[in-house]
Amino acid sequence: MRRLFPAPWLSLALWVLWLTLNLSVSPGNLLLGAALGFAAPLMMRKLRPKRARIRRPETVLRLFCLVGRDVVMSNLIVAWGVLKAGRQPLRPGFVKVPLDLRDAHGLATLAMICTVVPGTVWSELALDRSILLLHVWDLDDEAQFIDHFKTTYERPLMEIFE
Repeated sequence: MRRLFPAPWLSLALWVLWLTLNLSVSPGNLLLGAALGFAAPLMMRKLRPKRARIRRPETVLRLFCLVGRDVVMSNLIVAWGVLKAGRQPLRPGFVKVPLDLRDAHGLATLAMICTVVPGTVWSELALDRSILLLHVWDLDDEAQFIDHFKTTYERPLMEIFE
């Protein structure tokens, strides 16, 4: 079964996405979406990295809540910064964050978190994956930012994936 459907959840998601994007459940769309959901994972099987092993599922919920909180707070901080931009200048900057996280799935998740949280941009990852260069929209204290980043995001990801 695994040879026919290497990623069954991906197949299902592709089928549902096809139907959603076409806004139709006609027989042709049902069949074409099923063919896409069947064929795409088979053709891309070699591109998939090793399967992710989630070691501490309870940490996933905690991390989700922490990221949600940071998204809301960062949106408010960025909005406030835009409103007061004429009166008080911003302090943008690049920060080099030393990384202990090495798992590819953990790094991919960290990249998504950086994309979702306003005010941070993933700029570069060292070839040996030891240093992450981030651009921060308003950097007050670099050491405090690095400590928050490692404590809030990197350590839970290490618990989950390593």
